[in-house]
Amino acid sequence: MRIAGVNSRDDPAGVRIREWCEALVGDLRPADDWEFHEVAGRLIHAERVDRGLDADLVVFLSRHTSVRPVPQLTVHATGNVGEAALGGKADRVAPCPPPFMQAVLRRLAALAPAGYRVSYERTHHGPTDLETPSCFVEIGSGPEQWADPAAGEVMARAVLTAAPDLLAVPLLGLGGTQYAARQTAVALSTRGAFGHIVRTADLSRLEGPMLAHLVDASGAVGAYVDRKAVPRRDYERLAPLLGEAGLPLLGESALAGLGSLPWADYEALLALVSTVAPGAALRVGSLASCLDPVPVRPDPALVGEALRADEPGLAGAVGALPVAALAREGRLLPVFLAPDPVAEQIIHDLITLCVKTITGNQQTAIVGDRLIIRRERFDPKKASALGVPPGPLFGRLQRGETVVIDGLEIRPEMVRSPCATEVFVEGLEKYL
Repeated sequence: MRIAGVNSRDDPAGVRIREWCEALVGDLRPADDWEFHEVAGRLIHAERVDRGLDADLVVFLSRHTSVRPVPQLTVHATGNVGEAALGGKADRVAPCPPPFMQAVLRRLAALAPAGYRVSYERTHHGPTDLETPSCFVEIGSGPEQWADPAAGEVMARAVLTAAPDLLAVPLLGLGGTQYAARQTAVALSTRGAFGHIVRTADLSRLEGPMLAHLVDASGAVGAYVDRKAVPRRDYERLAPLLGEAGLPLLGESALAGLGSLPWADYEALLALVSTVAPGAALRVGSLASCLDPVPVRPDPALVGEALRADEPGLAGAVGALPVAALAREGRLLPVFLAPDPVAEQIIHDLITLCVKTITGNQQTAIVGDRLIIRRERFDPKKASALGVPPGPLFGRLQRGETVVIDGLEIRPEMVRSPCATEVFVEGLEKYL
């Protein structure tokens, strides 16, 4: 890839970053071909600067200014969601490279000098009239940091050695403030790579055309909403717009749970979830490939008894299988998604896992194809006979607590009766 580093001769931080880049490029031998260009004036007004460059990517080397100067190193896309207070055109954004931006952010986080904060910034200034993907990398936030040789060297090393994750998931970021704290944390800990980020105060500008423009400029395949920073009314307005744009909402847990599953496979799974269990959460576990998924459905009664026997153990064991699990309100559903060629084997493995979970954690008996589960349960008749009134005390006994009635201590085992549940499993013997 050909990368053009562009700085302004009037910007001391940009000049310093460029000087460090030129000093280090020979030793670091970056995988990409770098060329450096210097322009006059402020970079926020460098419209069409890419037209004269033979580059696949433009990286603006710049300073960052804040009314409250603190040491920080930032990365962001260019454009305006709203008025053009700092160059460019209103409601216009430039194309950007989310995987490269994430890679720079991660390198900055690893290399940052002591005392420096590392973060994305929201999309907030020009230039906007660019055809080549671009981003700003900035040293902030005052003259002391602009002249800091350590900051200049770190920024140079970060951009020269940034290696985009081939599995990065380009995202549109919604909500937060200038420094996009949640998006920064997500990009540092998951495959979520942000391009354009819209702060909470500008979300009212997002209608269909502007949303489509942002998605197109960043190649976003999903959206992340900082739910703590976005009022409910804004979220409820945005959610259907994102759905109409075909942009799934991805939370931190979903992004953290992607593992090494390719995005195309994850999309196929999401599409299937919408038909077999709308609204269910998707858990991909150790699944590394699933482009042609189909639902597999063990007996719901069997899955329910296995969850009752050892829910954490069952969930952990399912996560080790090449299968996607579905959950609602944190509880596994009795439907799973698996690659079509191995679906038959997967359902065999799931039944085996459920049977072993039940037999390993409860008193059971096997009669032919019937799995008989013996347990004791709370008996309200016994409790009433011992003088326990229905209500909260029943609940305490059910939870395994001892209660006292008229000086008499009543223990949970005193109000239990044996019961048995049967589950039919065809060919049960082969799953033992």
